[in-house]
Amino acid sequence: MANIRDALRETNPWWESGFNLRIKDREVYQQVQKFMPMRQIIALTGLRRVGKTFLLYKIVEDSIKKGFKPHNILYFSFDDFREINIREIVKEYQDILEKDIKKGYYLFLFDEIQKLTNWEEQLKRIYDNFGNIKIVISGSESLFLRKKSKESLAGRLFEFKVEPLSFREFLSFKGIEYKPIGLYEDKLRKSFNNFVLSLGFPELVDISEKEIIKKYVKESIVEKIIYRDFSYLFKVKNVSLIESLLNIFIEEPGQLIEIDKLAGELKISRQTLSNYLSYLEESFLLQKLYNFSRSRRKVERKLKKYYPAVVSIDLVFRDDELSRSKVFEWLVVQKLKAEFFWRDPYKNEVDVILSNKNPIPIEIKYRKIDISGLLKFMEKFRVNKGYVITYNMGEEKRIDGKKIVIIPAYKFLLGMDELLE
Repeated sequence: MANIRDALRETNPWWESGFNLRIKDREVYQQVQKFMPMRQIIALTGLRRVGKTFLLYKIVEDSIKKGFKPHNILYFSFDDFREINIREIVKEYQDILEKDIKKGYYLFLFDEIQKLTNWEEQLKRIYDNFGNIKIVISGSESLFLRKKSKESLAGRLFEFKVEPLSFREFLSFKGIEYKPIGLYEDKLRKSFNNFVLSLGFPELVDISEKEIIKKYVKESIVEKIIYRDFSYLFKVKNVSLIESLLNIFIEEPGQLIEIDKLAGELKISRQTLSNYLSYLEESFLLQKLYNFSRSRRKVERKLKKYYPAVVSIDLVFRDDELSRSKVFEWLVVQKLKAEFFWRDPYKNEVDVILSNKNPIPIEIKYRKIDISGLLKFMEKFRVNKGYVITYNMGEEKRIDGKKIVIIPAYKFLLGMDELLE
C-alpha cells in the first residue's frame, strides 16, 4: 500500500498547502462547469497530452476557491496502477486523512480510468451508494463507445471530449490579441504558422525546434498509446503492424481507403484491418470521414477518408508547396471536427461537408483555388452557399446565384461559430 500512499500524497498537494495552478482556460471547461453541480459523473476523453489532467486540476482549484474543503478532494491517476481496486484507493485516502466518506460532501477525480479493469462497475457502485460524492473521470480512449460502458453507466454520466487547442485557444495561451481581426491580420498570419508547428498540443505552444517536436510526438503520444496502451486495452499482439498502419496516414493524411485493397497490401485479413482502424479511432489517433449522402445506408457503404491526429513532422517542416498543402488541409479538417467529405462517381470532390440542418460544403485550398467540385455539390444538393478556406486569400463571389465565400484559414477559424450559424 506504500506506493498508493506515496502517489496520493504526491498528486494531492492541496491536502498540505495552498494550490494555484496558473493555467489558461480551455473552451470545453466552460461547458464542463455548467454540469458540475449535477449528480452525474463528468467524463473527459481525448488524445494523450491534450490537457485532460490539467482540466481535472483546474476543477480542483476552482472547487477550493468556491469553498470546497481541500481534504475532501481526492485525485488519483491509474496510469501506473492497473491492477488495483478503487476501494483500495478510497481506503488509503480515508486512513491518511482520517475521513469517513459517509459523512460530508466529496469530490473524487480519477485520471486515465480506462487502465483499470472493470472500471465501469466500480464507478457505478460508488455512484449508486454514495450520493454525497461527485465523480469526475478522464480517459485517453473513447471510453463510452463500448456497449458495456453504456449499459453500466446509462443515465449516470456526461461525456466531454477534450480536443487539441483551437486557434483561439492557441492565441490565448500565447497572450495574443486578435480582435478586431482586421487590425491584427499580419500578426495573425504569423501566429497561424506557429499554430501549425504546435499541432494543437498545449506543451508545444512555445516550441519551434523540429527535433524537439518530433521526439515529443513520437515518444509522448504515438508510441505511448500504441506500445503501452494497445496491448493492454485491445489485446493486440502485433502492435508494430498498427504503428505501420498509422504511419501510412501520418505521411499521407486524407487518404481514400479501400479496405480490401489495403488489407491485401498489409497481408492481413479484412476483419483485422477493420479492427485496427477502429482501435486507432477509439484512441483518437485517427479521424474517419464518411462520403456524404442523404441516405445513411449509402454513407456506410461508400469509401472512407482518414486523417491522423498528428502528421509527419518532416512533412510540417518541408518547404515545398505540396507538403504545405497537405499539412494545411489536415489542420483545417481537424479544427472543423469534420465527419463528411463528398466524392461522386466522376471524381468531383469537396474536402469537407459540415452536416447540420443543411449541408455546408467547404473546400480547403492552400493556394490554387478550384471550385468546380464545390459547384457540382451545391447544384446536386441544392445548396446556395459554400466556403473555400485558403492560406491567405479572401473574397466573395456569386456564380449562378450561388454564394462562394473565399476566406483565409486564420479568419475562418476565429469566426467559425458565427460564420456557420
